[in-house]
Amino acid sequence: MMRNLILQGLLRQPLTETAPRVDEARLQALVGRLTSRAREKLGRSLSIRAVDAGSCNGCELEMHALGNPYYDLERLGLRFVASPRHADVLLVTGPVTKNMRMALERTYAATPNPKWVVAAGDCARDGGCFAGSYAVVGGVSAVVPVDLHIPGCPPPPLEILRGLLALLEAAATAKPGFAATPN
Repeated sequence: MMRNLILQGLLRQPLTETAPRVDEARLQALVGRLTSRAREKLGRSLSIRAVDAGSCNGCELEMHALGNPYYDLERLGLRFVASPRHADVLLVTGPVTKNMRMALERTYAATPNPKWVVAAGDCARDGGCFAGSYAVVGGVSAVVPVDLHIPGCPPPPLEILRGLLALLEAAATAKPGFAATPN
C-alpha cells in the first residue's frame, strides 16, 4: 500500500499552473523605463515598503509575486525594504481598519521625503467590499495623502509595475516638491 503511494507520487506530473504569458520585449522596455526614471528622480533604485492596512491578502499575493523568479523585482532595480525609514514608496493594500489607522499614520510619518503613497487594489481606493463596515475607516486616502491608485481586485503584478512607472514619470516631469493628486 505505502509502496504504491510512493510510486504514484514519483511518477505523477506535478499539479501546477502554467506561468502567465508575458511579452518579454515589452517587459524589458517597461523595466528600462522604470529603472531610468528611478535613477533620474532619486539617483538610485526605488525602495518600497509594503503596508497591509487590513486586506484579505489577495493584493499581497500579487505584490509578492513580483519577487518570484518569474518577475524578479530585484533585476528591475526595485526592492522591498523592511523599514519605512529606508522607503521611497509606501505600497498600501486593503481598506484601512480602525486597528491599523495609527500604524499607517506612523509609517507615513517615518518615511523620509520625497515619499509617495500608492494605494494598490480596490479596497485601498475606497474600502472595496469592506466599505461601510464598523471596523473600517475607509480607503487609504482617508488617513494619508495618496499619490496613485492602482485599480483591481487584486491588481496583477504587471499593473503594479506600470503604476510605479506612472508614479515615477509623473514625479520626473513635476516641479520640485512633487505631490500628485489622487486618482
